[in-house]
Amino acid sequence: MLDVLTGFVAELRQAGLPVSVAEEADAAEAVGHLPLEDRQAVKFALGATLVKSANHWRAFDTAFEIYFSMRGPQFSVSRDDALPGTGMGPVPGEGEGRAPPSLGGAEEVTPEEIAALLFRALRDGDQVLLGAVARLAVARYSAMEAGRPVGGTYYLYRTLRNLDLDGVLARLVAEARARAGDDVGPPGARADGELSGQPVLRGRRPGQLTALEERLLEDEYHARIEELKKEIEAEIRRRLVADQGAEALARSLRRPLPSDVEFMHATRDELEAMRKAIQPLTRKLATRLARKRRHLRRGALDFRSTMRHSLSYGGVPVEPRFKHPRQAKPEIWVVADISGSVAAFARFTLHLVYAIASQFSKVRSFVFVDGIDEVTGIFDRSETVAEAVQRVNLEADVLWVDGHSDYGHALTVFYERWGHEIGPKASILLLGDARNNYHASQAWIVRELRRRARKVFWLNPEPRSYWGSGDSIIEEYAQYCDAAYECRNLRQLEAFVDHLT
Repeated sequence: MLDVLTGFVAELRQAGLPVSVAEEADAAEAVGHLPLEDRQAVKFALGATLVKSANHWRAFDTAFEIYFSMRGPQFSVSRDDALPGTGMGPVPGEGEGRAPPSLGGAEEVTPEEIAALLFRALRDGDQVLLGAVARLAVARYSAMEAGRPVGGTYYLYRTLRNLDLDGVLARLVAEARARAGDDVGPPGARADGELSGQPVLRGRRPGQLTALEERLLEDEYHARIEELKKEIEAEIRRRLVADQGAEALARSLRRPLPSDVEFMHATRDELEAMRKAIQPLTRKLATRLARKRRHLRRGALDFRSTMRHSLSYGGVPVEPRFKHPRQAKPEIWVVADISGSVAAFARFTLHLVYAIASQFSKVRSFVFVDGIDEVTGIFDRSETVAEAVQRVNLEADVLWVDGHSDYGHALTVFYERWGHEIGPKASILLLGDARNNYHASQAWIVRELRRRARKVFWLNPEPRSYWGSGDSIIEEYAQYCDAAYECRNLRQLEAFVDHLT
């Protein structure tokens, strides 16, 4: 058990979870007070000691299911797994006079017999039989081969495709409709008219199902089908662990945390996880900015106050007094490239800046491709930042000629129309990859913005090793900025915000 726990913690660290030595010791201590056969208790005890953020739970859950899956030769990929004992007698066929299906190896059970067992398991809600059918279906349909480098998703797809769960669901609902019109009642009904393990419809009118009753039945069967899918996934995972080993499987299934996913290469599911992760991030950053503003450093010596307080010490300035300057809230001007290559990056940056807007006296936003437009009013009129970002994509006038990025023209228009409004309290954030499609850079505008503003920062979503390659002219702009940052994920974005104040 100690070896498994050590490997599990090592995998969590590889996945990016911050697990200290003390927390690892706490996890080992917690497991020592639990019955190891209670898998759920072990899982949540480890989660309570090792997981600090809800954003880390998915990585924790994946690693736990791998390292604490059932292991042993009975899950070997190369053998024919027999249907495990259920503690029950033979499973009867679905039709009258039909012989019970064979419960031997997977190759001995026909697809029709597996379908009959599946139908009964889902209809009756029999968890034991459901697990047995899942194991039999994986052995029969997944076509797993020892040493074959194929992920579990492929095996899951093959198994579910052969089970035809949509057809099974339709049969279950059709039987429920037919049973509603049966005056005698289905086999297995108790004296009070209820079926063991089957959804109960209280107050049902004889001979028909209402729309609500049918919807409740479908929801119940959908829930049972989801349980079946989980059982199939668990069976596939156990077989892959037995074949490849926990470490190799964990390495192949490892996914970056939401805070480490790159904006420009995120999938749809990863973007959704990042949107959820950015909310607690903005609250933390806003709190941090407010705390910094409360703890102001003391300013210059206040001579008059010092001399006044020295009178109580006979004119000796024992307690020097200092001026505490009132630090004005900075203004933020965001100028973001929203062309296709960096649109996701600009979207998340606008989310973050507007979430902490209460810490700034003024926030103005501009978006551009080869033309530029101010979108501050869109954010002011929108109830949520997500709505505002969607409206920006639809309403902003950012196209000038051909819709390809032209930083030089966009910056020129920005300086001509709004440059005179920039004052010494303004911090300007320029967002984009600076890939200018070989147009003129007009880098002198960034120099003028730096002369007028308090700070000018450039955030680039590309790796620093790509800067200056191809049509990237980031180095021409960076020389006039206070700093240019690589900002490819939420973690780097969080680190940058610390520099705003």
